[in-house]
Amino acid sequence: MDNKSETTQTETRPLRRKEAAAYIQNTHGVPCSPNTLAKLASVGGGPAFRKASRFPLYSRSDLDAWVQGKMSALVRSTSELAASVSA
Repeated sequence: MDNKSETTQTETRPLRRKEAAAYIQNTHGVPCSPNTLAKLASVGGGPAFRKASRFPLYSRSDLDAWVQGKMSALVRSTSELAASVSA
């Protein structure tokens, strides 16, 4: 197997919860733990996932979309955040 196909398989392989939390932290710099993902999977509000038997599996694209949805618009002051929430 050549390096290109190994990389492609690695990038498309679904991530288990621990890997998903590490991916969010390493790729986006957003603090995230496997326990947080487990809680959000139970109560809602987390990234989309599939189950394979008892194992939750996350795609990188779903994790990326979830993080982007949680991010605010670019601001230069915290007062801009308050103004955008009340608007």
